[in-house]
Amino acid sequence: MLIEIFLTFLKIGLFTFGGGYSMIPLIQREAIEKRHWIDNDEFLDIIAIAESTPGPIAINSATYIGYRLRGFWGSLMATLGVVIPSFVVILLVSMFFLQFKSNVYIAYAFQGIRIGVAILIFNAALKIYKKVNKNWFTYVMILIGLVLVLFDIVPTLLVILIGGLVGILHTIILHRNGGEDNGGTV
Repeated sequence: MLIEIFLTFLKIGLFTFGGGYSMIPLIQREAIEKRHWIDNDEFLDIIAIAESTPGPIAINSATYIGYRLRGFWGSLMATLGVVIPSFVVILLVSMFFLQFKSNVYIAYAFQGIRIGVAILIFNAALKIYKKVNKNWFTYVMILIGLVLVLFDIVPTLLVILIGGLVGILHTIILHRNGGEDNGGTV
């Protein structure tokens, strides 16, 4: 199982450009749909935790999933698997950076990769949105968060922390008032 964890996350790391957010759809496909290691609800929790803790979201997610499957050794294998490809690529790029920097074809390739990464991130956001409970509170939080982040009013990390605190307070108030927020479901 440890080898399977390592190879799965190595594959995710090998075939993903653009950082952690672009890895989310691949992690989702491998861990939920193909291997059934976790379910959608747990994946949403992992993304929330991985985003609000220090470090890249893909590494945090891989570490959590590995730990969930096989404890310390599972987390080590998942983390190494997802990190090694990026490390090797960064090492190679740093060795030949000056040659790459002036090559117009490399610049065009990176421009195309950026577009692909944006599409992957948008796709991941849509998949997560489909799994979230939709009610008035969700839409208000999404709208406020988008405005704060898109217009650089508040740093993203602060939006995440405040969102978490508001979510906790909202849940506490709901439970004190007698239950779930079923009335506002859209």
